Amino acid sequence: MKNPIRTVVCFAAFVALAAGCQSGGSRPAEAQQAPGMAVSAPGTNDTTKVKFVTTKGDFVLEVHKSWAPRGADRFLELVKSGYYDGVPFFRAIDGFMVQFGINSDPALNSKWSEARIPDDPAAGQSNKRGYLSFATSGPDTRTTQVFINYGDNGRLDGMGFTPVAQVVSGMDVLDNLYKGYGEGAPRGAGPDQERLQKEGKAYWQASFPKLDSVKSAQVVQ
Repeated sequence: MKNPIRTVVCFAAFVALAAGCQSGGSRPAEAQQAPGMAVSAPGTNDTTKVKFVTTKGDFVLEVHKSWAPRGADRFLELVKSGYYDGVPFFRAIDGFMVQFGINSDPALNSKWSEARIPDDPAAGQSNKRGYLSFATSGPDTRTTQVFINYGDNGRLDGMGFTPVAQVVSGMDVLDNLYKGYGEGAPRGAGPDQERLQKEGKAYWQASFPKLDSVKSAQVVQ
């Protein structure tokens, strides 16, 4: 069983780089010019559904603003701007979680690297299977990277990993994402986050061609 302390440290390491990674989506470039200008959830409803189309199939997330208002707004901002279009699932560990949110465009990563948002207080939700939270390297450091839990990771609760959304369909798609590269460098043979941020698509497609990726993400309700 993974040592919880080492696991959390590993989360911190992959997240410290999260602020500066984005992908070259197909949306208009002008939509990407103001990172950090949060877009509120559409309408007055607490929940918003987001559909992700991936190389393995589709899944749908239900974003709950009441769980984490700042995190929900940031996540929807990223989705609506096309930030997640084209990003790889660069860290997928069976039984633990799958992580994404580093863009394939190094210039875009640079723009978002300092667009941090304050933490949300815990709202009674836990990092259970199918729940999405932002990665973080410490207090008030959330930017763009997120992870979806494969198992019950309640040990992460109260450490800034406040759930923002829940998978409501397509969890089997996430379960089938390629996991063969394992943990990221330097602890494992998987992608190096710093290189991924700085070199983008050229790096992961040449060195880790089996990675699955997001084709598109959009608000559907």
